[in-house]
This record gives sequence, structure tokens and C-alpha cells, in this order.
Amino acid sequence: MSIEQGDVVWSPPADILETSRVGEFLAWLARERDLEMTSHEELWRWSVTDFDGFWSAVWEFFGVRSHSPYDTVLASREMPGARWFPGATLNYAEHALGTDEDRDRVAVLGRSQTRADVELTFGDLRDQVARARAALQRLGVRRGDRVAGYLPNIPEALVAYLATASLGATWASCASEFGPRSVIDRFAQIEPVVLLVAGGYRYGAKDVDRQGQVAEIRAELPAVRHVIDVEYGAHRVDDALSWTSLLDAEEGAELAFEPVPFDHPLVVLFSSGTTGRPKAIVHGHGGILLEHLKNHALSWDMGPDDRMLWFSTTAWMMWNALVSSLLVRSSIVMVDGNPMHPDLTWQWRLAASTGATVMGASPGFVMACRKADVDLKTLGDLRIRILGSAGAPLPPEGYAWLRDQLPGAQINVGSGGTDVCSGIVQNNPLLPVYAGEISGRCLGVDAHAYDESGRPVTGTLGELVITSPMPSMPVGFWGDPDGSRYRAAYFDHYPGVWRHGDWILFHDNGSCHVAGRSDATLNRGGVRLGTAEFYRVAEEVDGVADSLVVHLEDPEGGNGELLLFVVTDDGVRLDDLLRARLVGALRSALSPRHIPDQVIEVPAVPRNLTGKKLELPAKRILQGARMEDVASRDALANPTSLDPFVALARSGALRKVDA
Repeated sequence: MSIEQGDVVWSPPADILETSRVGEFLAWLARERDLEMTSHEELWRWSVTDFDGFWSAVWEFFGVRSHSPYDTVLASREMPGARWFPGATLNYAEHALGTDEDRDRVAVLGRSQTRADVELTFGDLRDQVARARAALQRLGVRRGDRVAGYLPNIPEALVAYLATASLGATWASCASEFGPRSVIDRFAQIEPVVLLVAGGYRYGAKDVDRQGQVAEIRAELPAVRHVIDVEYGAHRVDDALSWTSLLDAEEGAELAFEPVPFDHPLVVLFSSGTTGRPKAIVHGHGGILLEHLKNHALSWDMGPDDRMLWFSTTAWMMWNALVSSLLVRSSIVMVDGNPMHPDLTWQWRLAASTGATVMGASPGFVMACRKADVDLKTLGDLRIRILGSAGAPLPPEGYAWLRDQLPGAQINVGSGGTDVCSGIVQNNPLLPVYAGEISGRCLGVDAHAYDESGRPVTGTLGELVITSPMPSMPVGFWGDPDGSRYRAAYFDHYPGVWRHGDWILFHDNGSCHVAGRSDATLNRGGVRLGTAEFYRVAEEVDGVADSLVVHLEDPEGGNGELLLFVVTDDGVRLDDLLRARLVGALRSALSPRHIPDQVIEVPAVPRNLTGKKLELPAKRILQGARMEDVASRDALANPTSLDPFVALARSGALRKVDA
């Protein structure tokens, strides 16, 4: 069945107000606040105009436990510089670990290609966090210190994170596949006093030894006083403390939580680092707590009967979102290994075997499954009721495939980022799902599209901006005492307004689609074109596995040169026939303006370690920048993926386009 962008693929059932968490919230507002609302538009409008009312309702509805009361909800709404809930003291970890009533409920399922399955109840998790907390204290970790993990996505990472947070110390993590330079560039900024590591792991059928990388990293982090080996896999780290021994020595330790101010640093997340030193983005206890309570319950509709599986590494903000499922008493599946091993069905089979009700699947993964004709109906008892997707636009064909493969499941495609550690636009149970579109703005997020003059626009592409503060906007950047780097990152272009860096189009009904990063948009003859639409068309052409589009502007004001780089399917070469099919598809589906001047075959599309395409580094190299000034190889999923662009720039093969 053919599908067009904007076609409705899911609609809220008639009883949605009685069966959803957001419906429960609306009923609570009517009962406790005398506020009658029944639609997303009403609720969103209230959430971005009455900050005190909305965020205090989130606080009260979810039972946030504060060791001292807040004086007011929003003391200052200036951006940057908004001050949320001054006076309140709380602790994120206290809310993630449940209560004694939750002790027997399953909290974590660990699934790995390195070891046997792991299962932890909330009671087990509370006990391990208490022991880890006592062990870190014995090692001298205090409030304000930093603890870092060079770890896979395993339960030990979660335990260390929550133990660190319980002390009022600050957590940061990098995935074990990161190279030493990438890890050092990140952790050296925050000077951790304790470093947790894994000596190796299995990735599919491959045994990976990281002992050498660990040694190189620890040699460059002089502030580290102790290295702890979590003893995962076959490889052990020399001269490191044993995680197992440390926890065994603290049997019977009592769980406690350091009360900290709302904006006290909880975690440092790092930007990709592909175009410069990674930004060390500091998020506070209160901001992440409130944002994730709101997001997980009211947008993702999660509660105690749910289980989330969302493949991530410890370096991506989705890891923080995954573990925050515990805040609403959903259990989580922590997955480590090669997500494509032994084939595309592994993650779906994990979802069936673990009983996941909420699953994340990247757009690239969805489209690969569609292209390979994966039949989910043959893979076991799938109980997925919500399928989330983020990181890139999902074409309409992906929505159609999910609709057909998971009948009745709600497709929740969103866009947000590390910067707010959450979504900015996405679906919720009150909104229809439109093929190729994101359903609407997130609650509490005053998101709009701006033109270059700072005017809001609808029906045309513009810069994604947020015009009012959010609790989960960063506390700041680490090592940026005057806030100059922070202001330059988000507020220089439109003073007092957050510029997110995405190119977005909002429709009259509130739905939208993200057309790619705004710094990678293509200015073709004075018309800005988003990159996402190129990829949707190009990657549907038989024989094309992946693609990257770059526009080199003409300094004389002409059309410049539009370059389409493609990775072909196995056994396929880029010949004149395939080039003609690509050009024909782009002309037919988009416009003559979208026809590339050259189509060039490359072995791999450059991506960062979270899978995002790197249009801007490729463009800068083609414009003459040195590779070492553009990206660190350690920050690339494929360390050699930019080499063909370097070779092309040196070859002089790019023609000069006349005006």
C-alpha cells in the first residue's frame, strides 16, 4: 500500500483519557487544580504559559521528594540564567531506586554478547547501590567530586551512576568502543577522581581487548586516584581495584542520599567532538528528574507495567533516558554487543524474549529491516505497544512498515538532543501519528521555527528555537566559569532565545519534520534545502545502501556544487545506470534543484559514534580544511570514513561552478 507524507497511521483510541498516563494527569489537574483540559493543544499551551502551574503540577503529581521546600518555581526566566525551584534540596538517585514496596519488582535485565543474562530487582539494585556508595566513600569520593565510567551498557554502569549521584558527586561516561583520544578529550575536562573501566568485551563474535586503551587513558588523567575494574568479560586491568571485592566488603551497607540543590551537577554529557573539543554539558539533579518524569510518563506513556528496550551506549543521552525509566517504575533492558549480530532480527528477538513493551529503534535500523523484508511476526511474542525512534528523520515508508509489522502500536518519533537530555518535539498518546512527521511539541517546551530575522514561521523551514526556559536546559558547561561558551553555543544568534541547531518545518496542525542540521542545509541558488529529503529518496533507490549530501557554495554567488556520496549494496557498483536512476528519482520526487552535480561512490558514510551523519566535517574537508582540524578519528564510527573526502579534496577533481 502506498503512503504519502502526512497520512495518518495511528489515531488515539476513544478511551485514551481513561487509559493513558497523560489522561490520568489531566484528571488530576481537573480534580486538584480545577483545570479542565482534554486536548494536547490545550495542555501544551498551558505548559508554556503558566510555568509555575505546570511544573509545580509535575512536581506534585509525581510525588517529588524534597528534603527542603522550594521558595518558588521559577525565580528568573531569563535565558540563559533561569533559576528553577530555589531552596529545594533533593537527589535524583532517591527517585530512581524506588521504595521498600518495590523491592521484589524486576528493575533491570542485562543482555550481553559477553556473559550470561543478569536480572536485578529493585531490592537487588538498592543493595548494590548502597554497597557501591559505601565503597566510593571509602575511596574518598565526596560531594562535588567527579566519577567517570569507561564502560559498556551494563548494570554495573547503572549502579555506579546511581551510587555517585547518591553522594552528590557527578557522573560522566564514555562507551568502551571510544578510542583513547576521544575519552581523554572528554574526561580530562572534568578531572575525575575515580575511573571505572572494563578490560574488554565481546562484540558479536569478536573478542575485544581494551587493556591497552585503559592504560593510555589512565596515564593522561592525573586527577584519578583509583581505577576500578568492573570485571566484565575475559580481560582484567592491571593495578586496578576489583569491583566485586569492593562491593563484597560493604555487605549490609545502608542506602542514603545526599540532599543537593535543584541545579547541583548530576551528570556531564559530552557533544560529539567531531568539529572541535567536545562540549562538557552539565545537567542538574532537579532538571533531569522533572524532565524525565514528565517525558517518560506523559509522552512515552510509561508506568510500572512497562519494560523499555532501547539500544544505546553509555555515551549517548538515550542511555540517561533509558535508566530514567526507573523513575516511573518501568523496568529496563540494558543491551551490550553488536546490534546487528548475528543479523537484523537480534534486537527484535530480545524484545520478544524480555517482554519489552516500549522499544527504541533508530530510523536507519527501521529502514534496514524494511529493505531486508524482515518479518516481525515470525520472531516471537512481541508485546511492543510503543515504538520510539530518534536521531534522524524517519521516512513515511518507515512508518508504513512499522504500522504493518506492529499493528496497533503507537509510533513515537521525536527529536531533541544531548543539550536538553530529552525530546523537544515528539508524539504523545493524545496526538495522531502522521507518516513522515513528528506529531507535535513536547509539553513544557516552547518550540518554534524562526527565520533569519527572528520571526516565527509556519509552513516553511526555519531554525528550531525554544523561546522559554526548560528545567533540563544545562546548568552550564564544565570549565566555562563566565558562561561565554554556553552563551555562544545557544544564545548568540537570537539573544534570549535558545537556537538548537536543527532545520525544522512546523505545520498548522502542530506537526513538524526536521530537515537536518541547520549548519548542513544546502543553499542552492538562494533556496535552502534540508538534507533529510535527499536521504529519503536516494536510499530508496535499489542498489544504494547509504548516502551523504554536501553543497559547496560558489563565492561568486552561483549555484555552487551539489555532491551526493553513496555507499552501494554488496555486489553493486556505481555505474551510469545507477547514476541515472538516482538523478531520475531525485528529479521526480523532489525537484530539478535537487539534482546533484556529481554522484560519487565512497566505502562508508562518515558518522559519529552515535550514528549521526557528518555532513559538516565532510564539507569542511572538501573546502580545504585539514582532517586533524575537522574531526578526531576516535570520534568516528569508522575511523577511515573521511579519508576519501581528504583524497578528493587533494585531487582537484571538484570542478569550479560558474555563476
